[in-house]
Amino acid sequence: MLDVLLKGHDYKYEVAELIKMFTHDLNFIDSIEEDKIENITNDKKEENRSLMINSLSLEGDTLSSEVKCYRDGEVIFEHKERNSLEIYRKLNFDQVDLEDGNLIKDIFKSLSKEDQMIAKKSCKETVKRSFYVVLKELYDVYVPWGILTGIRPVKVVHNLLSEGFSESQIKENLKENYFISDDKIDLCLNIAKKERTFIYPIDENKISLYLSIPFCPTRCLYCSFPSNSLADFGHLKSVYVDKLIEEIKAVSILIKNTGKEIETLYIGGGTPTTLSAEEMDKLINALFSELDLSKILEFTVEAGRPDTITREKLEVLKKHNVSRISINPQTMNDETLVKIGREHKVEEIRECFYMAREMGFDNINMDIILGLIDEDLEMVRNTLEEIEKLSPESLTVHTMAIKRASNLKINMDKYKDKLTHDKEVIKMIDLSMKYAYEMGLNPYYMYRQKHMVGNLENIGYAKDGYECIYNIQVMEEKQSNYALGAGSISKFVYNDENRIERVENVKNVEHYIDRVEEMTHRKEKEVYKNVNKSS
Repeated sequence: MLDVLLKGHDYKYEVAELIKMFTHDLNFIDSIEEDKIENITNDKKEENRSLMINSLSLEGDTLSSEVKCYRDGEVIFEHKERNSLEIYRKLNFDQVDLEDGNLIKDIFKSLSKEDQMIAKKSCKETVKRSFYVVLKELYDVYVPWGILTGIRPVKVVHNLLSEGFSESQIKENLKENYFISDDKIDLCLNIAKKERTFIYPIDENKISLYLSIPFCPTRCLYCSFPSNSLADFGHLKSVYVDKLIEEIKAVSILIKNTGKEIETLYIGGGTPTTLSAEEMDKLINALFSELDLSKILEFTVEAGRPDTITREKLEVLKKHNVSRISINPQTMNDETLVKIGREHKVEEIRECFYMAREMGFDNINMDIILGLIDEDLEMVRNTLEEIEKLSPESLTVHTMAIKRASNLKINMDKYKDKLTHDKEVIKMIDLSMKYAYEMGLNPYYMYRQKHMVGNLENIGYAKDGYECIYNIQVMEEKQSNYALGAGSISKFVYNDENRIERVENVKNVEHYIDRVEEMTHRKEKEVYKNVNKSS
């Protein structure tokens, strides 16, 4: 158990997220007397119990974050991280004792909003660096992303590039300030350079549009997305499509009234191809009749699982000029498909892929997941070799994440001994990168998730010219994303204010059907509030 005491700040969330990359056995305490330290760290009931005390202080223009790690009443590791900023000279802290409770917020009130943001970011990063150095001494854990705990590490590189940093300066910054490993720095840089050709110059009038189809044949073991089994909720598909069209009509008015232009269109899930051919045709017809889609650069539909794909459904997608589909095997090993709750065979994946090719689909993505239960390196190699034979235009490589709402997490006691070891997953991600390059696929976008096995990442690879623009825009958050349907989350991006507002739709499909009008009102409220403010 690791007990943690913070002095002078309340960055508990940030510290906890960092520590969780090393251990989940942590406990925050509010205070402790010096003569009690030995008691807490010498608990006979719990071996290797440690205490970390972090103190944040300001000395002149220098911010200091010191971490001391105690065991058996003695300091076994300690580190002080310092950070000097001109902003700190503006602070009025003469009569403030930072260690006497949480007073950082009060001190920062004297700064402008812009300076407050800079100072708080600096404080958080300084605190995290001090913890990281000590945690690395305490735990033998692979943490290639250093102190970065967010899901979008490439955004850091984009910000530095926009500020005029050279590549060598960026590498130095990421290494010294974030402790990122060299290979991940190179990955971030290469992806950022690729993405910038699609993101910049930023056009505030362009948006992406997402539609959620929250139905699946069965719920996969690892899934936490809105997913309603056909056995229990299939009877709601038709009425759901009708209600989704109602939301499309309302949002189309919103888009027209604000002069927005749809750049990319994405139908995801769940599994969109759980809709019948007739339901899919009705939905897409409504999209083209209600919205101006004459300028879209990309139209993606997740065909997803082969047990939902038919020739009739692919004909509907082809008729409506869907430019990109995703056929997602996750693994090409039959025994694993059974274990993760998929009711299809590897051969069905091949058949669906070849059928799509024969029908003229020339931009097909495939998803795989590394670290699935009971899979080893050779099984991943088999998956990659089978995909290499198919030669898709893009491949998205996910690392297993233990998501809170998944059946895997709920039944962790049953599966914890079946999960792939971190060191094995590292080999898997290296192997997947090797095969991707051999297939002529290059990394074009990347993101991380909480509780990922091996503290790794998800990477999208694509042949040149086949990068998914929607994925890039949604991940780097420089463009607003209007999301429709149950469980979807719209993101309204205000680049000039460095601000993003999220507007959620209800997750429950029955609630969505009953409250679709409320979902559109939520978006209208956010959009018109900001239109009126700017005018």
